Amino acid sequence: MPGVMSSTSATAVCEDPSTRRWRLDLAYDGSEFSGWAIQPGFRTVQGEVERWLTQLLPVEHRIPVVCAGRTDAGVHARGQVVHFDLPMDLATDGGADLFRRLTHVLPQDIVVSHLGPAGPGFHARFSALWRRYTYRISDGTVGFDPLLRHTVTRVTDRLDLAVMNEAAVDILLGFQDFGAFCKRKAGGTSIRTLLELQGRRTEAGILEFTVRADAFCHSMVRSLVGALVAVGSGRRNRTWLAEVTRAAARDSTVRVMPPGGLTLEEVRYPEADQLGARALETRTVRELAR
Repeated sequence: MPGVMSSTSATAVCEDPSTRRWRLDLAYDGSEFSGWAIQPGFRTVQGEVERWLTQLLPVEHRIPVVCAGRTDAGVHARGQVVHFDLPMDLATDGGADLFRRLTHVLPQDIVVSHLGPAGPGFHARFSALWRRYTYRISDGTVGFDPLLRHTVTRVTDRLDLAVMNEAAVDILLGFQDFGAFCKRKAGGTSIRTLLELQGRRTEAGILEFTVRADAFCHSMVRSLVGALVAVGSGRRNRTWLAEVTRAAARDSTVRVMPPGGLTLEEVRYPEADQLGARALETRTVRELAR
């Protein structure tokens, strides 16, 4: 079983012995970015990070970076995690100087919170145990604060939070095919384990929905919240949500919420001696699920 593979063998698969792997933790305001992934002619988070890493280091080729979860255009992050590989003779001071220089040159809407050598077998995407997002909504029960317009989505309906939370627990949580809430990717799978989906109302009246899963497919979080908003507003009922979920096929009646309300908050990893084994386990599960 992949879960019992040793961390030593996992390290051999995940890393080139001539390089050292580095972990970079980022926060960013996604308002002015066309998402994480590089797109020719567009400003992206990956593009900015790779551009500056390559300029700051004595390398001949662009330094590719891998993130824990690709965010769409307009989506924010407080806890994005990235890895990249460098020749062994670079950043021999533990990354202190590179951290300082990156902090100085990166644009103000990207902030580096950590840079250091990664643990054996670490892979920003495949070593992760889970990702946690927050989606924030201002509903018809409170006045909208214009200062929050880039991080909170406004809806005019009054939302019944209790109904939304009950529907999430009864219908959406657990291991299942979330094809109804994902944009299909060729060769990919929409089978995921949704660990948490719960909303709370803050003192300011903002609804904050915590969404946590082992991984997410494209637009999954915004679609899940969109389906719950339909139920919480009374426009749809639990039967509709259950039927859509069981069908596991992209449904045009499910609204994809605007990106600005979504923030990647945290990515959790196992203990250092399990990083490589987790990466191999995740790769194997994804291959079997296709």
